[in-house]
Amino acid sequence: MQSIRLPALLGGAAFLSILSAAAAQDRPAQLPAITVSADKAPEEANAPQENSLNLNVPASTGSRLGLTPMETPASVEIIPGATIRERGATSVNDAAARAVGFSTSASPGNGGTALSARGFSGHSSVVQLYDGTQFAVGAGTVTFPFDTWTLDRIEVLHGPASVMYGAGAVGGAVNVIPKAPNRTRYEHEAALSFGSDMTWHAAAGSGGPLTDRLSYRADVSRRQSDGWIDRGDSESLALSLALRADISDSFAVTLRNDYGNQEPMRYFGTPLVNGALDESLRKKSYNALDSVITYRDNWTQLKMEWEATDALTLTNTSYLLVSDRHWRNIEDYTHNSGSGLINRADYLEILHAQEQYGNRADASLENSLFGLRNQTTVGLDVSRIDFRHTNNSPYGGSSSVDPYSFDPGLFSSPDITKPKYDTDTTQYALFAEDRLSLTDRWSVVGGLRYDNVHMTREDLITASNGFSKTFANVTWRLGTVYDLTDTTAIYGQYATAVDPVGGIVTLSAASSAFTLATAEQAEIGVKQSILNGRGEWTLAGYHIVKHDLLSRDTANPNVTQQIGQQSSRGVELAFAFDLLENLRLEANASLLDARFDDFRESSGGVAVSRAGNTPSNVPERLANLWLTWGFAPDWKAMGGVQYVGETYSNNANTLKRPDYAVVDLGIAWSPEENTSVALKVFNIFDEVYATNAYGGDQWLLGRPRTAMVSTSIRF
Repeated sequence: MQSIRLPALLGGAAFLSILSAAAAQDRPAQLPAITVSADKAPEEANAPQENSLNLNVPASTGSRLGLTPMETPASVEIIPGATIRERGATSVNDAAARAVGFSTSASPGNGGTALSARGFSGHSSVVQLYDGTQFAVGAGTVTFPFDTWTLDRIEVLHGPASVMYGAGAVGGAVNVIPKAPNRTRYEHEAALSFGSDMTWHAAAGSGGPLTDRLSYRADVSRRQSDGWIDRGDSESLALSLALRADISDSFAVTLRNDYGNQEPMRYFGTPLVNGALDESLRKKSYNALDSVITYRDNWTQLKMEWEATDALTLTNTSYLLVSDRHWRNIEDYTHNSGSGLINRADYLEILHAQEQYGNRADASLENSLFGLRNQTTVGLDVSRIDFRHTNNSPYGGSSSVDPYSFDPGLFSSPDITKPKYDTDTTQYALFAEDRLSLTDRWSVVGGLRYDNVHMTREDLITASNGFSKTFANVTWRLGTVYDLTDTTAIYGQYATAVDPVGGIVTLSAASSAFTLATAEQAEIGVKQSILNGRGEWTLAGYHIVKHDLLSRDTANPNVTQQIGQQSSRGVELAFAFDLLENLRLEANASLLDARFDDFRESSGGVAVSRAGNTPSNVPERLANLWLTWGFAPDWKAMGGVQYVGETYSNNANTLKRPDYAVVDLGIAWSPEENTSVALKVFNIFDEVYATNAYGGDQWLLGRPRTAMVSTSIRF
């Protein structure tokens, strides 16, 4: 299986290199047509604009055909990086959780990156990507990318994305697009901020042409904080460097390397006292004094783009991601009503060593079909993931401490930490997408993907528990878009998807007999730009049904069958308007009905039906609002509200986290055109709220009121 490495990383590169050499000989040099609007550089002509839904900006996440959200028969959202940073989001998870219908389900156990969307939660249902590449989920964890300084924008595809990215995308996809080299002009920027809890951030970025044919982009971001809980210190470092070589007017090569080092806050939640939150424990940490959480990721990518003809474009992307993660923590805290103490258990030490490498090649052709304009993309995606899991299972160790005043002690477990299993996962996929323009206003878009995944697990403790498993699935999507006017489009689509019933990379022997869960979605919607581009809005309605969930047998609760089903239906609305010349309003809201249709869990040795219940970590009401007001020359006020509805912490719906609304306010002054000084206050009313839960009675609380003063400059 090692033989996949060379074709994955080099095969496509060699192919395009040979073709580019032929093109240089056979094709005369020709400068591409460039349209410049106002003072914008060519790269900025189609760039996402701050404070806009960007309905007419090409997005790579909802389609491989270079379609705009207005042209795509799906709900696609573009969130510009400038908007994300202005609002104070420091992590990709925080930024994505403001997309319509999205919410965070982050925890230390999933790398702080898990999301919920359209009734489905976690990495097994909401896929995360970097520049179009899906990251394998190792033991439920993804840790890169994380810092918002290095990103250009976030693109979000709502609903099934398997036809684009494979398994694990019933709820949606979040694609982080990094900052890219600028071929035409220099751009430099720097930022510095200080705030509550000794929090500080320093960042810098630079890009521009080195020669007529060579350009670069470099970014660095350093964050550190003492944290808002006891022993809540954290720090991170993000580095990004990209070099672009325009070898000819039609052939370009971009080499990128990103490095991330995170040591996040080692906080696993606050235990409830007699079923309720004791706010006096809000800032207590019950973890060990020498607890550890570290994530280190290194990403290398080589992308080649060749405009072979005016109608044919070839793209090849080779990549390698190396991730190392380490947890050593006391993770379970329970209030003992009899003794009044906090009982601590689950002394876990876990290490992940993961490598993912692969190659994606595609060809895009614009042609005529039956006399009609047609766009087609076909491609091949291959990858391999090597994963080693090390732990101290069965995670023994226990202690009890006073809830209010205690010595946290050191991590001590009777169980030895040692490698438990290795897995090798190879994958290849063939995909195709087509857009046929039936008229100037009416188009049909379809997509098809075949995935073949082979996973081998070697048990390092009991060799007989090793096994191999192959998954093969076809997913497809068919939709249509009709332009009622030049600024109004209606659309409809039907899409299928697949989700793993457990992580494919870390599939256990007990789950190896099962297939992937399947799903289908029907969606309709409308998108419109109004007021001469000063306002944009979208409305989408959908119904998703997911089959083949793992469910307990009614006659024998010890037997698991793949017979369950859950569904969701909902409505999503997003809009952005210039209410006045200097007053901008952006908002989104979603209403959702998510439920189990056929699902049973074992409770007390009995198979109990959860039919009609809402899945855990799925809020059914979400809303976000952001207002920007230029109230005086060089001055701007900002304010935002994030609302998350009631959320169940278990599938039995007996444990519920209350809804919450967090209000952020800020003011910014620009003494010069490219210089800004800002004061931001987050959670200004000091709302006490929970974003996730461990075991239902241990809440991960959101940050209290904090303030940040920052300054930034661009030149």
